[in-house]
Amino acid sequence: MCSSGHLPVVHKHPTSARAKLFEWYPVMGKQRRERCTAYKPKRGKKTLKRTKAHFPCAGVDALPQAARRGGGNPHSGGHSSLSRSGPGPPSGPTALGDRSGTGRPPALSAVPPRPCPACPAAALPAPRRGAEGRSRRRTPRPGPPARKMLRLCLLAALALRLAGAALLSPGSCTFEDSACGYQWDYAHLPWTLHGEGHYISVDTSYEGEKAVLSSPDLYSEEWSCVRLIYQIATTSDPSPDPARLNLYLRQEGESFDRLLWSAKEPSDSWLIASLDLTNSTKKYKLVLEGEMGQDKSTSIAVFEIKITSGYCIECDFEENHLCGYVNRWNPNVNWFVGGGNIRNSQSILPKDHTLNSALGHYMYVDSVYVKHFQEVAQLISPRTTAPISGCLSFYYQLKQESSIVFTVYLRDMSGFYEEIWKTDSALNAEWALAEVDFNAPYPMEVIFEVAFNSAKGGYVALDDISFSPVYCSNQTGAPFNPANAGCNFEEDLCNFYQDHQDGPGWSRVKVKRNVYRAGDHTTGFGYYLLANTKFTSQPGYIGRLYGPTLPGNLQFCLRFYYALYGFFKMSGTLAVYIFEENHVVQEKIWSVLDSPKGVWTQAEISFKKPMPCKVVFVSWCKSFWDCGLVALDDVSLSLGSCQAAGLLLPTPGECTFEKDECVFTQKKRGRGSWHRKRGPTPTSYTGPKGDHTTGVGYYMYIEASNMVYGQRAYLVSRSLRGTSGKQCLTFFYHMYGAGTGLLSVYLKKEGDDEEIPLWRRTGEQSISWLRGLIEYESDTNYQIIFEAIRGVSIRSDTAIDDILFQAGPCLEVEEIQFSSGYPDSLNEIEY
Repeated sequence: MCSSGHLPVVHKHPTSARAKLFEWYPVMGKQRRERCTAYKPKRGKKTLKRTKAHFPCAGVDALPQAARRGGGNPHSGGHSSLSRSGPGPPSGPTALGDRSGTGRPPALSAVPPRPCPACPAAALPAPRRGAEGRSRRRTPRPGPPARKMLRLCLLAALALRLAGAALLSPGSCTFEDSACGYQWDYAHLPWTLHGEGHYISVDTSYEGEKAVLSSPDLYSEEWSCVRLIYQIATTSDPSPDPARLNLYLRQEGESFDRLLWSAKEPSDSWLIASLDLTNSTKKYKLVLEGEMGQDKSTSIAVFEIKITSGYCIECDFEENHLCGYVNRWNPNVNWFVGGGNIRNSQSILPKDHTLNSALGHYMYVDSVYVKHFQEVAQLISPRTTAPISGCLSFYYQLKQESSIVFTVYLRDMSGFYEEIWKTDSALNAEWALAEVDFNAPYPMEVIFEVAFNSAKGGYVALDDISFSPVYCSNQTGAPFNPANAGCNFEEDLCNFYQDHQDGPGWSRVKVKRNVYRAGDHTTGFGYYLLANTKFTSQPGYIGRLYGPTLPGNLQFCLRFYYALYGFFKMSGTLAVYIFEENHVVQEKIWSVLDSPKGVWTQAEISFKKPMPCKVVFVSWCKSFWDCGLVALDDVSLSLGSCQAAGLLLPTPGECTFEKDECVFTQKKRGRGSWHRKRGPTPTSYTGPKGDHTTGVGYYMYIEASNMVYGQRAYLVSRSLRGTSGKQCLTFFYHMYGAGTGLLSVYLKKEGDDEEIPLWRRTGEQSISWLRGLIEYESDTNYQIIFEAIRGVSIRSDTAIDDILFQAGPCLEVEEIQFSSGYPDSLNEIEY
């Protein structure tokens, strides 16, 4: 058994220490492209083995490799396409930066040793003939000056390598000789450190569900970028539950880890992932989690982790990983790596901008292989993983013999392109600086696109992409905050207003807890807006609620909750319009269809307009028979499309039960336990009609008809990490029915049999979903337990939904933590 922080080391390796992980092969013919050679981890008895596997360097996340830093074959060119290769025989494979004899590509943080011009090649003497007249070759020995020079060069190379290792920032690791302070969790599968292969791995040769590896404590007040080189390999057919590699952020004082990134696609090559980390004053850890899934033969390997200050979209193209930038494959035109004192293009390419040297590197694309009109090459940045805004700058050179279009786009997760910059110059003999205001409030990619019209179009070179949080232009005023366009109507109408010509069509009302009419969506006993009330329900009546002005040329996602009350069809009684600033109607973007009566239902609308506009909620009382009540609550606005927002990673500590039971399990499963359900419960006059999250989703409840009086059901969380300071637990509960029993919440600390009561409700509470707030503390690991007890009759269904754990004290405090019997204000309705 290895001690904490030390991983098992495997020294036996199927290949020699000098075996190349990545090689470069020139392809014969007019077009020269690259072919990569990688080692594909496969399942061994207890370790990953590397077997040589050729693969085309294609795919959005494929790790590009090139004959880099002056070490390439001069007969094969000094650039590398990031696209796939064409067939062709290898001609003298050249190691990609492998100068250390380790058989691996250089570390992301290592300073690559330059060719030493002072190291002369030892000349071989002419063969001597012995007495038998046979030719015999003798191993030459360099003279004293040559030996001294060779020794100095070796020492210099070693010093450069040690300097590169010393430059590794905290949390970075190349797994050369150790795990750099990373520790694996003994409660799960072990990670194996491969002594010669320089990577860590876990595979299915051990029985278990997952392996966990955590970094030492880290601290950074600056924006950082995490780059992870990894591989998931499997020899079996894809399964519905594949292997997965997850990266979490574990912040000090929080019981839940925040998921930063997840991947499940198997590959034959090492892949690279780039992740932005926002600045924080809290200590944190990075946690790698390898889930083995249901594949019978799977291995997950991590080659390198590097943490650098700055933004992931920044790049000077001086390192082999190219900062995660990739080329979109095109049969004829692609982005290549240029520089390194090697010329292979028919265009005269410049020196790089970073070093102003022929040894520096940059990206370029030229028109020599263009065959069709409007051939396009795209260089795609890593996707942003945190909201950023400011100034994006880069240097470029452009030589144009015929029409070239050089454009920079932003592309969101739904594939929508937005042009942010286009060149206005036909020729830049020197490196030119381009600056453009950049706004990525949601995940986006930066795309550098060049379009050619002929094979004599010229070329474009690109270098030194950088980002600053300060805008390029002298922008005045604060940037638009989408939170200002939302409202829960608890205090007032926020930034919404009504036109006095229409009259007070929307009324702000509050309904106390009762068993006849649902309260608001926010808490169950707060305020919301109601239209077509008894004061305004006249045939032909129209009530308009205007939102604040929204800036143009931005993608928005509008969410709100509505509820309908009436006996007849109410389709079209609520609609959402886009108005211009002068109240001129532009477009109707949504209208209600028939939906369950009395259920708060969520609506989502994505829209984007070129000019400033307003969102307007319109309630229409068409006739006396179609003039029911329309309720509106919890309006919110976010940047980006609603579809892209659905792809975002989940909020840590949140459980809506939409997919599963999250971190919760049950002491005993059966007919008398908690059940996950959508829609109304089977028994009438008890239980909810829909969930709290969307109105049509899932919740957890007990079915009283399957239980006896006094029977208990327990929903228990997994062990949660204890922290110093207060924690806040928010959840929604539904206790409607004449025979409703009891709902309690307990805290159980690790190693303690006592269950500490935190909160309790007894008897019928309301027909609405009500919000519960609990503030608690636990500096040791603990569990949260929801206990439901069946009441005196089958009308005793009890439900819970939308559980959220948050660090820090609750912003609001619930006045009554424990109650018994019916609330004093039950069935009181107040407008």
